[in-house]
Amino acid sequence: MDIVRSPLAHARIKKINKEKALAIPGVIAVLTADDLKPLKLHWMPTLAGDVAAVLADEKVHFQMQEVAVVIAEDRYIAADAVEAVEVEYEELPVVIDPFKALEKDAPVLREDLAGKTEGAHGKRYHHNHIFTWDAGDKEATDAAFKNAPVTVTEKLLYPRVHPCPLETCGAVASFDPVRGELTTYLTSQAPHIVRTVVSMLSGIPESKVRIVSPDIGGGFGNKVGIYPGYVCAIVSSIVLGRPVKWVEDRIENLSSTAFARDYHMTGELAATTDGKILGLRAHVIADHGAFDACADPTKFPAGLFHICSGSYDIPAAHCTVEGVYTNKAPGGVAYRCSFRVTEAVYLIERMVDVLAQKLNMDKAEIRKKNFIRKEQFPYTSAFGFEYDSGDYDTALDKVLNVVDYKALRAEQALKRADPNCPTLMGIGLVTFTEVVGAGPSKMCDILGVGMFDSCEIRVHPTGSAIARMGTITQGQGHQTTYAQIIATELGIPSEVIQVEEGDTNTAPYGLGTYGSRSTPVAGAAIALAARKIHAKARKLAAHLLEVGENDLEWEIDRFKVKGDAEKFKTMTEIAWAAYNGTRARSCSLLRSA
Repeated sequence: MDIVRSPLAHARIKKINKEKALAIPGVIAVLTADDLKPLKLHWMPTLAGDVAAVLADEKVHFQMQEVAVVIAEDRYIAADAVEAVEVEYEELPVVIDPFKALEKDAPVLREDLAGKTEGAHGKRYHHNHIFTWDAGDKEATDAAFKNAPVTVTEKLLYPRVHPCPLETCGAVASFDPVRGELTTYLTSQAPHIVRTVVSMLSGIPESKVRIVSPDIGGGFGNKVGIYPGYVCAIVSSIVLGRPVKWVEDRIENLSSTAFARDYHMTGELAATTDGKILGLRAHVIADHGAFDACADPTKFPAGLFHICSGSYDIPAAHCTVEGVYTNKAPGGVAYRCSFRVTEAVYLIERMVDVLAQKLNMDKAEIRKKNFIRKEQFPYTSAFGFEYDSGDYDTALDKVLNVVDYKALRAEQALKRADPNCPTLMGIGLVTFTEVVGAGPSKMCDILGVGMFDSCEIRVHPTGSAIARMGTITQGQGHQTTYAQIIATELGIPSEVIQVEEGDTNTAPYGLGTYGSRSTPVAGAAIALAARKIHAKARKLAAHLLEVGENDLEWEIDRFKVKGDAEKFKTMTEIAWAAYNGTRARSCSLLRSA
């Protein structure tokens, strides 16, 4: 399968001529939005509660948007057929500036939403407006600014970037019309949520949809979303009754898959004359492109941007984020970070530097003056985040000592004082407070699906184990980390523990890997599951040793009778007994082997 893409960023589709493409030997089908309409598959839900065109329906909204798909006997024939599909466009005004998109006379970009004043996240006040989300106490923050002797304001841009994994996206879909079962191999960081959405889209019971994410290569958030290429491969397989493969090329990946950032931010700080921060205000225009396809929790359409008070004790804070449609590719992701935290850190750290410059204070000094102090933990920020522990002063002092900050400042001063110095010397300093884990479920969900994770561990009769999780590795080393957690909890050597992920037919439901969530969330599920096995093993050991459970103590890989080190049962022996109900010599044979 290959895809016909629009060369224009905003245009009405007047006509699509398939005849030349269909005449090429080896071409099986050419599908457009009109072909998908009878199946009600020409639009699909996004992870942000919006809808996105699977294939451009009447108009295109961004350059390289999917217009038609070609299915052929091989990729080279498909590529030739893509060139043969003739599309007649009527160009429309293009809007790529989110501020201009909100002007009164700006073109209506999403005509499918015409007249809708409510979006997935509340009121829409403009036809190109998606949502307005805020956090913090506006009234208290405004009061802090009104009474503050010093205020600073700065406009900041965190530009759009692309995660760009080395391995592009792809899918192989195979629908069995006899069994009514769909199996799809695809590059997904969250295969279970893909299964749920595919079932919602296709009408196939979720029990008959299997999504397999093998070794998908790099992800970086880019492979969280559900792309039209996936859907088209699945639809094509259903329609044609044969497997369909799609793998995007590098240009397609860069042009049409999920970007990150694109935040236009205004930051403000209120402070005393000696540099104590009294209040923080932030306003953001978030350019979400043509469709709101961001992978963020439902309750937080701007992700965790409200961590923007950072590592600092700020008594009053308020932030507002406005999502805006433009003629750009959709699908913002939290590239290499947890849900907009990088954007938040950039805002607060830049603003602290701006305040330091205005007050002529050293950037290390002003940070130390405003850090949350060790004795304040646990600390609740003005945005409601609870910080459980920390010693930021000590951490910064260690860094400053290691780099000899005083010497660097002295060197910088000498160079700046020398008019003949051929180089400029700058010193950057930043602190980073991050929220990771994407949970708990009562706070974080996607499309109503709680962002939990699960683990299933089975210990075999001979003492080895298999563990299955709802996450999917992209080079993080899950196999090592997960096996080590189980080994620590159960005393089973990590080398005999098999870790499996990515197959929805065998893995328990989970929300995948992104936002630094695998070890905090899935790792916790693994530990809890292992502890249940450990508790059962204690009961079995007590029975085998003919003592009470309280008479046992745990040591590395075995339960020992307190006060008698010679009486013990290893996990290998306990596993054998669990299956066979015996204290047989087989256990000692296994142990001696």
